[in-house]
Amino acid sequence: MDPPSSSQTAAADDWELCNDDGFIYKRRKRRHLLTEPAPVPADPEEEETRRREWKRKNLLRVKEKYRKEIEEWEILSETLKAMQDKALGFRIQQQGRMKSREAEETQRTASSSSGSGKTDNASGSLVDELLSQAEAQEMVIRDVANLCDIAEAMCNAQEERANQTYLDLPIWASPRDLMASLCDD
Repeated sequence: MDPPSSSQTAAADDWELCNDDGFIYKRRKRRHLLTEPAPVPADPEEEETRRREWKRKNLLRVKEKYRKEIEEWEILSETLKAMQDKALGFRIQQQGRMKSREAEETQRTASSSSGSGKTDNASGSLVDELLSQAEAQEMVIRDVANLCDIAEAMCNAQEERANQTYLDLPIWASPRDLMASLCDD
């Protein structure tokens, strides 16, 4: 038998056997290329400074990535707070109107003179109060519906982004491109 030539051993060195739970296959060896030289151990203060800078850069990168989403949530939060304040204002107004109506009823019962004009006025103010309550409730419902529409649009956009990441995978490419991407490792 002939001794293996240097070109054959070099070709054999490019491949490695892998055992993946009993499934044995051959794959090309991965070359680990370092883009930066290995850092020389420095003093602990310099290492801590480098680690903090790395952490700060990564946090800024993540913040920028999610900046738009954060702004949308802040707008929703501010809108919800405004709605809560508006609803609280309507409750305070309604409580004030109820107190004034109770005072009017007390005055009406105290005065023995009963006239149809006063009764009509009391009915009219009650109808006006109920109408204003219905309008306030309609405004709150409209605001909540708008918030729901905005939240649904945000969820749909996030779902589209998530779906797009799966559609961008090389498995959906042509078979040649798929094989090329699998063999690049």
